Amino acid sequence: MASDSPRKAETARGARASKSAWRQLMEGYVNHHRTVAKNSAERMWRSPVASMMTWAVIGVALALPMALLLLLSSLEGVSAGWDSSARLTAYLELDVPLDDAEAVVERVEMDGRVYDIELVSRDQAFSEFRASSGLEDALDYLGENPLPHTLLITPEVAARSEAGMQGLIRFIEAIEGIERVQVDLGWLQRLNAVTDLLVRAVWVLSLLLATVVVLVIGNTVRLAIENRRDEILVAKLVGGTDAFVRRPFLYTGAWFGLGGGILAWLVLELSLWWLSGPIERLAKLYQTDFVLSGLGVAGGVTLIIAAMLLGWLGAWLAVKRHLDDIEPGEIAGG
Repeated sequence: MASDSPRKAETARGARASKSAWRQLMEGYVNHHRTVAKNSAERMWRSPVASMMTWAVIGVALALPMALLLLLSSLEGVSAGWDSSARLTAYLELDVPLDDAEAVVERVEMDGRVYDIELVSRDQAFSEFRASSGLEDALDYLGENPLPHTLLITPEVAARSEAGMQGLIRFIEAIEGIERVQVDLGWLQRLNAVTDLLVRAVWVLSLLLATVVVLVIGNTVRLAIENRRDEILVAKLVGGTDAFVRRPFLYTGAWFGLGGGILAWLVLELSLWWLSGPIERLAKLYQTDFVLSGLGVAGGVTLIIAAMLLGWLGAWLAVKRHLDDIEPGEIAGG
């Protein structure tokens, strides 16, 4: 048993040494990344004009589709508000008595697709029309009330799609005593179709401009690779791995993406601030609740992260394409 103690102590010392070596390795890895990131940023600041021009191109390319997406999102919110006030109007046959009309109301009300229903009786409708039309004397010559009982039906939110409305219309038209169902949702469906088309077009534009961002950063990194060609050759001669050589350029792409994303966010916020006053006055004139909302903090952070990923992708493609062409044999050949 006594001989086990030195063995356990030796095992413990080995474990501590292994853990210490692993910690040192990780610290060295992190410190190297920190140094490379810092050096990449410093290299960019040595040519501020070229860096600012690249950031401006990235910022505009990212801000344009984001502004269009925010505009369409605000329009969809307004159309959703209009959609909530859309109703079906069902006209009963003239010979249907009021008791039967109330029975129809109870039957329609039991359907789960109906949010609210209101019965406007013939006498009520005639009185309202008489008061609003200004034709009291002419209406006195009518032998009977020509207006039918009317149902004003508000569907549930889930049933306000085109398919849901068509199904609800078929259900109501099949009820005995219903003569006609009128829907005032066609214009809104056309608006939603146009909005959907615009959303798809903006996504296509976003993909194209994202490709532009990748190409711009890739070309910038390619020029950096050419300017540091001798440095890359020396690093490969002394045994530098592809990951080691690639790392500074990947950080360069990420820094370009970071600057472009921040610039795009600032452009969006300043544009929304500048347009908020006229948009608010226009919304009041049309009596709508239209508000052009911004990205917010979470949306801004997401935009910046996406820009950094695009920058990293553009740098990675450029490095993958051009770094393999640089081989240490060029020094001997030169």
